[in-house]
Amino acid sequence: MTAPGVRTGGEADDLDVEEALALVKKAHGRDGHVTAPTGREASATAPATAPAASPRPDAHHRATPWPEARAIAERAGRGLRPHSTGADAPVGRNGRADRTDAPAEPRSPASVPLDAALGLVLAAPLAALTDLPSFDTSAMDGWAVAGPGPWALRDEGVLAGHAGPARLADGEAVGIATGARIPPDTTAVLRSEHGITDDKGRLHPTREVGHGQDIRPRGQECRSGDQLLPAGTLITPAVLGLAAAAGYDTLTVVPRPRVDVLILGDELLTEGLPHDGLIRDALGPMLPPWLRALGAEVTSVRRLGDDAKALHRAITGSKADLIVSTGGTAAGPVDHVHPTLRRIGAELLVNGVKVRPGHPMLLARLKEHQYLVGLPGNPLAAVSGLLTLAEPLLRALAGRPSLERYALPLKDGAHGHPHDTRLIPVTLRGDRAAPLHYNGPAMLRGVAAADALAVVPPGGAEPGQEAEILDLPWATAGIGGCFT
Repeated sequence: MTAPGVRTGGEADDLDVEEALALVKKAHGRDGHVTAPTGREASATAPATAPAASPRPDAHHRATPWPEARAIAERAGRGLRPHSTGADAPVGRNGRADRTDAPAEPRSPASVPLDAALGLVLAAPLAALTDLPSFDTSAMDGWAVAGPGPWALRDEGVLAGHAGPARLADGEAVGIATGARIPPDTTAVLRSEHGITDDKGRLHPTREVGHGQDIRPRGQECRSGDQLLPAGTLITPAVLGLAAAAGYDTLTVVPRPRVDVLILGDELLTEGLPHDGLIRDALGPMLPPWLRALGAEVTSVRRLGDDAKALHRAITGSKADLIVSTGGTAAGPVDHVHPTLRRIGAELLVNGVKVRPGHPMLLARLKEHQYLVGLPGNPLAAVSGLLTLAEPLLRALAGRPSLERYALPLKDGAHGHPHDTRLIPVTLRGDRAAPLHYNGPAMLRGVAAADALAVVPPGGAEPGQEAEILDLPWATAGIGGCFT
């Protein structure tokens, strides 16, 4: 399998055949022997200088273009079959391209208390359960007055939360607090800064008082039964406040997609320094919080090594909506993902993507409403797979709308692949995106400092050329709020 930090066999993410051959020649010393580490001896923090074998041209030919791969993932999450029916169409269990476009049954909505709904999506419209406000209320601290002034002041006042204030007669006024119920026959509310009292205790206005002034009439914001927000609305703190004001204790939501994470590779360490051919697992600590930032509920993280039986048991026993595996997507002797998917009759929707890094990623439908995203083992290649396939799939499973695409000019030029899309870490400075170094498939140093990934078209991009931008979730939501 291909583990985090290692490039092997079929996973020459960032190289075509000619590039790979050139690097193999360069890696040989004067005696003709390979001098650079390869395979499982490669470092977790440095890119291998040569792949152990050339990429397979036939596999690259079948790979899905990057924009189409993202579209397939989003459509799958919305219960729709892929549009494509050509040579590159995903192949179903019967061996034929799937031509249907009928949506599957939607995921069952859930009812959750308000304090558990933040960040979810409404599964049903939010309709008002009461008029808002539910009675005439004072918009200001001051006096409720009846008729023209001056007014005789009552001794008692009207406070918020007290029901049934006494009716006012013409020429009367009573002190009132913001949010308090308006007494019957009140003409207006006179603000506290707009009235004075004389030595006889009578209230005089210091400016003209209009009828209905500073009174919030019943139903001003909405009437009972009015639709306040449509289904599909993201639940923000403001939505929670509106729902509470409208009388809700719980909300009907699209539940967070449940995700099981499977870390593959016998060579992975969970602590300490790399040694004796063993390397640190970079993806185990990184993927769960990243998936939570994308709106998922991570239900388990399991380290399976290179055990085909354990992988089969983990996949077939999972109750999650999505399984994310790391490594094992190539065709090496211990790359068990493809054989396992064939064994269980999974439907391969995306088998390789024309993107660097991350070419050998995959998306499979295991059964209705259950999917597997196979990420490459190299860390930045795994990030590429996460944003290419897992992000649009999770967004759709969570009921969120499609993202609005945007582009920014690049501060510097960006090297491109001759035939494939390339994703590179960038920082966003004003109205420009600045490409970062350390963007090899095995490197995380660049993306750790990044705000986003830039989508570089085949052939590269010149300075000032616009590139599509994929925001990283913590760059827009703030580091504390994006992992809830």
